[in-house]
Order: sequence, then C-alpha cells, then structure tokens
Amino acid sequence: MTNSNNYSDQDPLETQEWIESIRSILETSGTDRTHFILEKLIEFSRRNGVRMPYSASTDYVNTIPLSHQKPYPGDRAIERRIKSLIRWNAMAMVVRANREHHGIGGHISSYASAATLYEVAFNHFLRGHDYHGGDLAFIQGHSSPGIYARAFLEGRLTEKQLKNFRQELAPEGGLSSYPHPWLMPDFWQFPTVSMGLGPIMSIYQARFMHYLHDRGLMENHNRKVWAFLGDGEMDEPESMGALTLASREKLDNLIFVVNCNLQRLDGPVRGNAKVIQELEGAFRGAGWNVIKVVWGSEWDTFQEKDDSGLLIKRLEEMVDGDSLKYVVEGGAYMREHFWGKYPELLKMVEQYTDDELWNFKVGGHDPAKVYAAFSEAVNHTGQPTVILAHTIKGYGLGEAGEGRNITHSQKKLNEDELLHFRSRFDIPLSDEECIKAPFYKPSEDSEEIKYLKELRKELGGFLPKRADKAPPLTIPPISILDELLKGSGDREISTTMAYVRILTLLCKDENIGKHIVPIIPDEARTFGIDPLFRQLGIYSHAGQVYDPVDSDQFLYYREATDGQILEEGITEAGSISSFIAAGTAYSNHSINMIPFFIYYSMFGFQRIGDFIWAAADMRTKGFLLGATAGRTTLAGEGLQH
Repeated sequence: MTNSNNYSDQDPLETQEWIESIRSILETSGTDRTHFILEKLIEFSRRNGVRMPYSASTDYVNTIPLSHQKPYPGDRAIERRIKSLIRWNAMAMVVRANREHHGIGGHISSYASAATLYEVAFNHFLRGHDYHGGDLAFIQGHSSPGIYARAFLEGRLTEKQLKNFRQELAPEGGLSSYPHPWLMPDFWQFPTVSMGLGPIMSIYQARFMHYLHDRGLMENHNRKVWAFLGDGEMDEPESMGALTLASREKLDNLIFVVNCNLQRLDGPVRGNAKVIQELEGAFRGAGWNVIKVVWGSEWDTFQEKDDSGLLIKRLEEMVDGDSLKYVVEGGAYMREHFWGKYPELLKMVEQYTDDELWNFKVGGHDPAKVYAAFSEAVNHTGQPTVILAHTIKGYGLGEAGEGRNITHSQKKLNEDELLHFRSRFDIPLSDEECIKAPFYKPSEDSEEIKYLKELRKELGGFLPKRADKAPPLTIPPISILDELLKGSGDREISTTMAYVRILTLLCKDENIGKHIVPIIPDEARTFGIDPLFRQLGIYSHAGQVYDPVDSDQFLYYREATDGQILEEGITEAGSISSFIAAGTAYSNHSINMIPFFIYYSMFGFQRIGDFIWAAADMRTKGFLLGATAGRTTLAGEGLQH
C-alpha cells in the first residue's frame, strides 16, 4: 500500500473539492459532525478493500489551532518579570552552592527549560490546599531550584535556606537536593527521584482519588493530579508501564506535562527521530488525550500561509538532532539548512533577520500556547491528558549551555555568562553586583510580589505544601482479636491464614473497617484471601458489567464500584504505588486509610525497593507483608522463589 504522504496527487482539483466539502461541514455543523462523517468514510473504505496504514501520531504542529486558542488571562509583562527573577535565583542558588562547595552539584538547565510550564501552572491552574484540599503536584526532581526560588519570592523560604541548597544539616537550615517530604515535611508532597517514580505514582494517586470518591469516603471537587516530567525520563519502564490503567479507569483528573527539551544528560533523547512524535503515538495508542505544544506564536503566520503543506513537510523531515543544531548555531544556519531546503520556504522568511529567525520560540516557552494547552487539559473529560511541550534545555544560558550536550552538567557560570543571563532577563543588578550572583527579591509592596501572592490566594494558597492533618480513627480494643490471641491449640495454622483472619476482623469493625485497603498483586487465592472477594468486593470504577464464570458460587469474583479490595493484577510496582497513595491519604486528602499490601516476599525489596524507599520518604503509613518465603512453603519452586 502506497503511503499517502509519498503519493503524487493525480487530480489536485478533485482533492481540493474534497477538502472544501469537509471545510463546509466543519463550518456549518462543527467538529463532532465532521468527525462522525470522516469515521464513516474510513469505515466504508476499509470494508471495500482500502488498506489504510495506522498512524498514532499527527502532524508536527500544535494540537490546538490558533482559532481555538483560549485568550491569556494574566498580565504577561508582570509575569515575565516574576519568571525572570525566579530564573535568576534558581541559577544563583546552584552557582553559589558550587562556588562555596566544589562538586556539591545541582541543576540549572532543567528548570531553565521548564520555567514557563511551571509559571503558567502556578499563576493560573495549580490549586492550593484551601481549595478542598488542593491539587496534587509531582514536580520533576531536577527542577527543584526553580520551585525553591518561587517559594523565596512568596516569603516561604529564607535567603539563608537558599544559600544552603543541598546542605540540609546547616545550622540555619538548608534545602534538599530534590523533592523530599522526609527532609522537608511541610513543603514537598511527593519524592520524584529516582526518575520514573513520579509518573506511575501519580497515576495511582489519581486512581485512588476515584477509589475514595466511589466508596463515598471523599468528594473530589474536580481536584487534579499534575505530574511534571521529562522526555528522557519517559524511557524508564515505570514511566510508561501503567498508561493503560489511567485510560481504562478514565482518570480525567490526571495531567502529565512532559518537558520535551530533547536532551538528557549525555546527549539527545532521540537524535535520529522525534521524541514528541514517539510519545504522542504511545500515549494516543494507550487511550490518552494528547496535546502537543510544539511551536510558539511566531510560527502561526507561517502555518496559516502554508496552503501547499510544504512547511509541514519540512517539519516532518527534521529530526531532533537538527532542532538542537539550529538552537546552537543560530539564525543564519537555520535559514540555510531549514528554510533553505525549499526555495518557497526561503522566500517565506526573506523579510526576517537572522536574529529574528533564531528568536522564534518553541511552544513550551510561549505562555499563550502553554495556557491554551493547560486550559483544554483541565476541562477535558473521560480521559487522562498528556501535554508534550517542546522546550530548549538550558534556555537563557547562551554560550554557557543553551541547547548544548553539556548543559545538564553545567553548575557554574563565569562573569561574562552571568552578565549575559542578567541582561537577557532584565534583572536589576549592576555589573559589580551581578558577578557575585546574589539572590534578588523585590520589596513586599512591589507590583511583582503583590501580583504573585494575589494569584496564589485566588487559587487556594501556596504549592507545593504538605499538610499533616487528618481526623484520628477510633481504634478497636485488642479484645476483637481474642479468638486469635488464644492460639489454635493443637491445630497448626499458617501465618498467612492468621493474617487473613485478622484482616477480616478489622474490616468488620464499625469504626476502622471502611478505612482498611487490602492490596493484592494477583495472589489472593495463593494467600487464601479470595473469601473476601464477595464480602468486600473488588474495586472497579466501571463496576461489573459481565456475569462472572463463578457467579453461581457463594464466594464468586465480585467487582463493584464501591469495592474495597484493590486487586491490581500482576504488577508489584502498581500495587506499591496504590499502597503509597492509600498510606499518604492522611496528608493528601485529610483522611486516614490503612493499606495492607501482601506479596510474595521475593517480589518485595528485590523488585520494588526503590518504591519502598520512596514510600518511607513520603511518610507513608501502612503494612507491608512479605509472604510465601519460597523454599520453605512453595514445594518444588526452589531458588527461583
């Protein structure tokens, strides 16, 4: 079958007539009707032998056209000044720490690429705890300096704390390298390092919010879970491994924001391809709503004039390695190697200088494009949403590392580089002040500080901020376990059987029973927990829309919307993520839940040790039970267990 992109149009007039027909339907009947007719045409074509190659990716342009773009509600000038100050203080934090303690580390370039994504979110979307408990925000670990810098302007962190970045044991207090609720229990909500933990934990946090709502334990109030991630991070198996759970459970309270700066520590994420296109295909195939934010507003005019489709063709030809080269080499190189490939495109930009071409923003650095994407995401229903935002790693660093392969490792800036950064972002410092890399904060009555605080007040308070208040549970007396405490006499019972009996008694208690969360990774029958299927029900957001094969039995496989058991299937990583979500509900949702996660012992610390460590970092409360210790209780399975 010939690919349509390579097919020579033998009758352009007929093609144009079809396009005009679709345009007419779109203008008169809207997008839903247009979508319906196109689906019918595709269905008819397939039935009549037209083989249509499937592609999960769309053109390499913004998902939201200019005509559908929501207007920006904020004061762009003030917000840019605030963002620039945060950029400066985030950079200064790392530079000063490494001046005083060589090799202490830290990251400048990650937040530099993501600043617009965070600032649009903090100014207009992320809701604080005063709004029904607020949104949950998983912050990309390497961006922590920018989050600290914002909290400094908000008055929540002191200059001494910023000075002691990565020096938590300093007498006057310091700041942890990455998001860390154990070290900063009033600030960070979630640990997101090592990479890959944030994506899967955020999915199960969003699902647990549905669980609490479906069981009548909490009202959701349209709260969202936001996960700010990196494109390189998506190579971690945990990052992508639970995508279909999110779509299957219709987690429209979940938003991934993937900062696609195209670079990881050593070099390009996908130098010979396009990581945004690859991720779009994976997420769309998994049933997610995908919003691409690829190009800034400067590109709108060109795309509107691209009647021939030649610009889109050129964008499709370009790989990420090319994009990075254009950033480093500048406008003249871009004119020759990108626009210059086709005379028609070169003519399109003949009135622009090289500097103007180089300054055409990519989408993730354009607040208008980012706002439009976030607005659509929070209003989308029935699916989780991922926003793929094209950015430049080390944005603003210039020769110090903007778009360069060494940018991730950049910890220090020399005097010229500091002066360049100061001038690019209009930081009000003299040359003499600038080279010392001081922290800068306007007065409390300045326009910037008042604006920043007012927006956060409207959104329900500051974020990130960790709460630690939940009404205490009434614990039953020890006497409810009398039948077990008396022992079994001459009859031997396994420890697993004893656990199941304890769990059954606890679930029957009128005070704490509904707060128990049994979590099982497809091993209930091995552990003898299956009798609880009927009693407690297996949680399913969809309920049970089929008649189970064992429905005629008393202890049948019962799924229910208000089911209590989390039967996670064969996924220890998913199960521990549910355990973390349940065990931190006291902090995130002001309700104490008591998770019990039982698993084959060999699939515990050996398999999910990183998650268990993260659970401790997050101050998770609950019970982990390593059962079935292999050689002693599973005859014949030997050292494999």
